[in-house]
Parts: sequence; structure tokens; C-alpha cells
Amino acid sequence: TPRTSVSMVDIGANLRAVKQRVARAAERSRRDCSEVELLVVTKTWSPSVITEVLEEGHTLLGENKLQEAEKKIAQLPDGLRWHFIGHLQRNKARKALALFDSIHSVDSVRLARHLDRVAGELNRKTSIFLQVNAAGEESKSGFAVGELAEALPDLAGLSNLEVAGLMSIPPVVAQPEAARSSFRALRALRDDLQQGTGMSLPGLSMGMSHDFEVAIEEGATIVRVGSSIFGPRRRAAAPE
Repeated sequence: TPRTSVSMVDIGANLRAVKQRVARAAERSRRDCSEVELLVVTKTWSPSVITEVLEEGHTLLGENKLQEAEKKIAQLPDGLRWHFIGHLQRNKARKALALFDSIHSVDSVRLARHLDRVAGELNRKTSIFLQVNAAGEESKSGFAVGELAEALPDLAGLSNLEVAGLMSIPPVVAQPEAARSSFRALRALRDDLQQGTGMSLPGLSMGMSHDFEVAIEEGATIVRVGSSIFGPRRRAAAPE
């Protein structure tokens, strides 16, 4: 019998099912499923629960709180790939760069420059995604659409950061299909920026548990999925 979490969710079976859905969505959009990475979002889940994902051979994990991530990463095996997906304050840059291979939430040139300087001090090369607040929502951080073309030449010159692409969190919608226009707009923005600046922006970090299939159909290269794998989120972290 498979080991299950406290809530009796079969995490391994859920992960396999999500991977099948990723592959089918890629197929529908005539893409190779190797072009889409599944970032398993482990926030609020303990190392013992996360181990069930590792037992399936999955090694790409995402966290959005540094303090919680630091405790977990210390207790889990080396060789995992950790991506930071939460809001990042400049005073936490050093810790984030030491722990994570990629940061999905770079929301200003000021933060990017600071990360670049600190990454240089740590002798690290780190990939970043530029967070776009396409809908101009006050509750979300990110570059306004109009700022990006101006910012990109600056960001291209940073020697310790590789701009992997764009990230967005679209407005909450009841039906996955309603998010399609947001995903399509981010892809179009990326294409326009590449054409206008000559800079390569291969990555699109977009899509979560409720809408990742639509995001893949619209060009996502990395989707951030947690609750479809672990079940409903716990309220508080439980590091062990």
C-alpha cells in the first residue's frame, strides 16, 4: 500500500496524474512535453510529506517563504532543484540566492541589480523570471507591461543573473478557460519584447493547480502546482 499523508491523499498517484495532464496539454498544443517543467509547490508541507514526491523521482520544487524553505532544504537530500516563487525583499536576497537555483518573482530593476551584486559576491550565477503585473492589480507586485521594454537592456547587462523569461499570476477566475486571455497576453508580450530588444526570453512561468493545462496550451514552459498533488493546503507549515 502506498504511503499517504495525514489526510490520506495518495501523493504519488496525484503527481503521476498531474504529469499525464501536463503531457496531454503539451500534445494538444503540438509541443513536446519536455518543453514544459512541473514545479511542485511544497509550501506548508513537511519534509516527510515532500519525501513522497521525491520517491517518484521528481526533483524540481518551489517554495514561497524563505524561513520555511531554509528549514526544509536542510532536512531534505542534496541535489534537488529549488525555485523561489514568493515576494522577495531586498534584505533577503543573500539568503534566497544561497538556497535557490531560480527566482521567479523579480519585480523591479532595483531588486535585479541588488541580486546581481550579491550573486557576484557569492560567486553564483542565478536564473530569474521577471514578474509581470499585466492587469495592474494593486495587491500584486511586478513590472507594468510598459516598463519592461525600457528595463530589459539594463537587465541584459547584469553579469551574474540570467533572465530566463517572464512570470505572471493572473487574476483569480472561476473557470480555467477564463485565464486563457491572460496567458496568451503574457506570451504575446514575451514575443514582442524578444522581437523589439533582440534579447532571448525563453521561459514563461505561468499556470497553477486550477489552470495549468490552459497555461501550457498558451505556451507555459514551467507550471507551479501544489494542491493538485498534495491536496488542500494546511494553514501552517509543519517542518519536522
